[in-house]
Amino acid sequence: MTREKAEKSDQGPPLDERITGALVGAAVGDALGGPVEGYSPEQIVERHGGRVHGVVGPWNGDAWRTARPIAPYHKGDGHVTDDTLMTHALIRVYATVRDHLDAYAVADHLVPDLMTNPRWIPELEAEALPLQRIFLAEKWLVARLHYGHVDPREAGTGNVVNCGAAMYMAPVGLVNAAHPAAAYAEALDVAGAHQSSYGREAAGVLAAAVAAACAPGATADSVVAACLSSAKDGTRTAIEKVCEVASRHTDFESALGPLREAVAPYDTVGPDYRSPSLGARRPSRLHAVEELPVALGMLVVAGGDFRHAVLGAVNYGRDCDSIATMAGAVAGALGSPVPEGWAKTVAEASRLDLWEPAVTLTAVTREIFVRDVRRRRTHERAFTDLGGHGCSD
Repeated sequence: MTREKAEKSDQGPPLDERITGALVGAAVGDALGGPVEGYSPEQIVERHGGRVHGVVGPWNGDAWRTARPIAPYHKGDGHVTDDTLMTHALIRVYATVRDHLDAYAVADHLVPDLMTNPRWIPELEAEALPLQRIFLAEKWLVARLHYGHVDPREAGTGNVVNCGAAMYMAPVGLVNAAHPAAAYAEALDVAGAHQSSYGREAAGVLAAAVAAACAPGATADSVVAACLSSAKDGTRTAIEKVCEVASRHTDFESALGPLREAVAPYDTVGPDYRSPSLGARRPSRLHAVEELPVALGMLVVAGGDFRHAVLGAVNYGRDCDSIATMAGAVAGALGSPVPEGWAKTVAEASRLDLWEPAVTLTAVTREIFVRDVRRRRTHERAFTDLGGHGCSD
């Protein structure tokens, strides 16, 4: 379906570098996309005098605190958004549990962390509870799990269907590196506490994409193939159609309009991102979140190159911080280098160590793999004792 710009002679970087690339890359994409989120490519050009090619300031300049009362956040100047805050929060859950996660881990660990542990929030320029920064669709986690005492596996039902769970599922893909089917299954369980319908599906497929990107010799083509093997319903069709269009382009500038046209039949939000249609974000087997197919499409356009994929996602506009977060995570997991200047600027501006979460998750991932092998060997012995065929090695 797609084509690669260049073939690598080796199998790519080792696990620790892929995890670092994915997590730092996701944060950088998030920070670059934040200040232009919600606008069209044309509006972005008008505001910035051309395409965005790096870190830029807030859309409303010094009036960022009052220009949009519903979102009084300092988006821009290298600040990460809730995408990164939630990603790091999920990594802290892995660091506590040190095993695969499920919806109950979200209720037992993620929700209390959001509610009780103050942290530096870049967009608020203050130390505060993460709960005070996450948006309404993420506050749903607290309302349903802490106050509503809903079964964690069903808590996502009734929430607005969006990419809120998918935007922080990269750690699930990394813990299941090179095993996209396992990543998909684990992410669906985790995301059940937050999302339903195609929002939950997007979380599973994004995790599968990151896991597939970690496989030795992985390419943009192989990532898309892995996503298509897991994805269901409208999500699968949207990815297929968008990536088919993306394969005809080698530059994001020419791809911006065609990718939007390709995903539009599956997107419920409608042409005006800030004025959603009546049917926006409602459960459906026919639709998909826009962010995931476009992120994968930009990955295809870029041939897996981090800079090109992320800038394409940023200049696409609409929910571009999440699109760039996803594109950055997958490109980083593929081993495409994250520009050092961008990473340094984002880390300093956000007052966050972007590398420490990767060190933590790498250690946890290795521990989980050892447990998985032991569990598998135990099952093999039990199955053999039942009269099944034993493994040859």
